Amino acid sequence: MTTKTLLPLAGLLLGGFLLSGCGQAVSTPDTGASGSASAVTLTNCGRTLSVDRAPERAVAMSPAQSEMLIKLGLADRVVAEAQTHGQPLAPELAQDGTVSQLSDQMPPSREVLLGVSPDFVYAPTTYEFTAEQGFADIAQLKAAGANAYVATAGCSDRRSVAEVSDLLEDITNLGQIFGVPERAATVANEAQAALDEVAARTAQQPKPSVAELFVEGTSISAIGAGIEYNMIQLAGGDNVFSPEDPAFASFFSAVISPETLIAKNPEAIVFTTLDAAHEQATRDYLRATFPQVAAVANDRLIAIASDDVMPGTWGNIRAVQQIAQGLHAS
Repeated sequence: MTTKTLLPLAGLLLGGFLLSGCGQAVSTPDTGASGSASAVTLTNCGRTLSVDRAPERAVAMSPAQSEMLIKLGLADRVVAEAQTHGQPLAPELAQDGTVSQLSDQMPPSREVLLGVSPDFVYAPTTYEFTAEQGFADIAQLKAAGANAYVATAGCSDRRSVAEVSDLLEDITNLGQIFGVPERAATVANEAQAALDEVAARTAQQPKPSVAELFVEGTSISAIGAGIEYNMIQLAGGDNVFSPEDPAFASFFSAVISPETLIAKNPEAIVFTTLDAAHEQATRDYLRATFPQVAAVANDRLIAIASDDVMPGTWGNIRAVQQIAQGLHAS
């Protein structure tokens, strides 16, 4: 994948993890008589995040982040979303016409983001906050009265060892920040139950060999670490690439040659798509280029949406379920 293409995809699939920061969170809410958190202090990506009161004007830095806030019952707190890639607003956000879409391919500029007067910004990675790219950084947001939260699995020190279960930490933290801990506990239990169901269903099944790819034109990037790697594990697959491979020692993704994929000969291929056209183009390329590879010959090509591999999103759970279905269809 070229650098030119990687940057526009920064907040969507790969590039957003190049500049992320670490995050392990421990919250210490100050709970008022009503039971709603009035002040919360936690650690997010190696920094202390203090929220004095529940946010009222949240910006989701992708539709996937919007989905997570909606699932927590916070649709009425969302004032804008970014990096939409042409997706319409979710129905829960489109009802009264007040929620803005700030950008399509890239994170919004500093001026555009600050123009909606957010008091909270939820992002999958810290790439969305790089001032060098013309985006509002965390300090600038703080000066404007807005806190920023980065999904735990999108943090740089966590990126290559991230797990889907990191989402549970984000759900808990968001519940504390927004003063909805009971709703967050319900959502976290739902997520864990879904993962447990997949584990039970696939426990006694053979583990097919899997390559997880992102294809752009004729360039193939393989995933060998991080949250996507863990998705394959949880779905009952055996990734043909791993964090122990030198190519993935410092970054979760690496460009591979066609010969490498042929030599690995995976029984299934999981590939990430930007939209329907990209999915079809990837299928066409794989079928034309690798007819001898077992996954292609047996049509075990499993597409998952790029939004579903964004850290800190409900799509992480959905992706595990979808991959498991593709690997172990009854």
